[in-house]
Amino acid sequence: MTKNKLTLFIFIALVAGVITGYIYNVKVIDKINDNISAADVQIKAIDTRIVEMKDTTVAEFKTLKQQRAAQVTERKTNDTLREDKLTGFSVLSDIFLRLIKMVVAPLVFTTLVVGVAKVGDVASVGRIGGKTMLWFLSATLVSLLLGMILVNLFEPGKAMHLPLPDSHLGTDVKKAALSLRDFIGHVFPKSFIEAMANNEILQIVVFALFFGVATGAIGEKGDVVIKAMDAFAHVILKITGYVMKLAPIAVFGAITVVIAKQGVGVLSTYAIFISEFYFSLLLLWLVIILAGFMVLRTRAFRLVNNIKDAILVAFSTSTSEAAYPRVLVELERFGCNNKIVSFVLPLGYSFNLDGSMMYMTFASLFLAQSYGIHLAFSQQLSMLLILMLTSKGVAGVPRASLVVIAGTIATFGIPEAGLALLIGIDPLLDMGRSATNVLGNAMATAVVSKWEGELGEEKEVLVEDL
Repeated sequence: MTKNKLTLFIFIALVAGVITGYIYNVKVIDKINDNISAADVQIKAIDTRIVEMKDTTVAEFKTLKQQRAAQVTERKTNDTLREDKLTGFSVLSDIFLRLIKMVVAPLVFTTLVVGVAKVGDVASVGRIGGKTMLWFLSATLVSLLLGMILVNLFEPGKAMHLPLPDSHLGTDVKKAALSLRDFIGHVFPKSFIEAMANNEILQIVVFALFFGVATGAIGEKGDVVIKAMDAFAHVILKITGYVMKLAPIAVFGAITVVIAKQGVGVLSTYAIFISEFYFSLLLLWLVIILAGFMVLRTRAFRLVNNIKDAILVAFSTSTSEAAYPRVLVELERFGCNNKIVSFVLPLGYSFNLDGSMMYMTFASLFLAQSYGIHLAFSQQLSMLLILMLTSKGVAGVPRASLVVIAGTIATFGIPEAGLALLIGIDPLLDMGRSATNVLGNAMATAVVSKWEGELGEEKEVLVEDL
């Protein structure tokens, strides 16, 4: 499958998924959605009455609790039924994503070990790592700040006018712990095998850094390891080539599920928030490309063109991991040295999630605006710094952005129940976040390659079907 054909097939799958999803929503899912919406309305009404009650010992309070439990059960039953109806489509993307996750961990490990070992001494690793982290931290701060500025400018939550809920009302989103112990647990592995099994990319990166430095330090004996790892990485890339042939089918399934479940109504209901967030992402894209242009000049535009397939895959499947193997190959084709790509790109997937960073400040302040909670500039800066730190400990966590937000907003008196506003449209927003993360990591790798004098002319990579 040639590169241009893959792009065409993915685009066709996108359009077909939207059409199929709409038809399936109208013909099959619409009645189930009505039942879910009715249950939500009843739960909200009951919650309001519970909050207004001052005496919790009366019989009416117990009756309301029973009614709420019944409506929650009704909602869960219909939610399960909806998922069952969509299984045929969701399984298409699930298979693809599982196969991608199957190769990501060994690919990150082998390529990073080779990259670090080829870099040579610890001083070189430190120099390249320093430049890489400088870019990552700068990009993270810019993304968070841009999100903070734009959400204050647009004020999308002002139109919501939500009353503050009772403190016992919440959501099912698990909060991200802010403790140092949990953060360390996400960074340093107690078992390499466990890190590989759980796809803990950050832990794999740490072990690979040690392994790569040690391999380079033992001299000629390490050459055997480097050659073996390099060969292993190419085998994984070949497997990835086979998996990528399923990308259009996966895109079709993923888009169909999103549209069938949410319907086009969700677009109009949250049109202001969604459009303003995507406009903000567009501005972030311009900032990233402009920053790349200052270093790469006109080649920055060529890079964006080269990775468009990877961006489409990440957008359609709502995960940047799905695009990792493709981005790795395209960067080498772009002229980046293999050792730089193998070193910088895996780090980016843990430390440089530009789209997710913007979303965290944008969504957190949106919730504050929705409840009429005013946060001073100093409080917003504090939130920004907390989000920057806590986000580094949840790499690979499903719906990581929501998890981090849930663990942060309570610190600033924002009700966790507000996350219910975002859960319904999160899949739509996650698509844009994932695509932006891919762009940010690819640009960062190319820039560091240029800084190191390791960016050559564009070339063809002899990896078939990628």
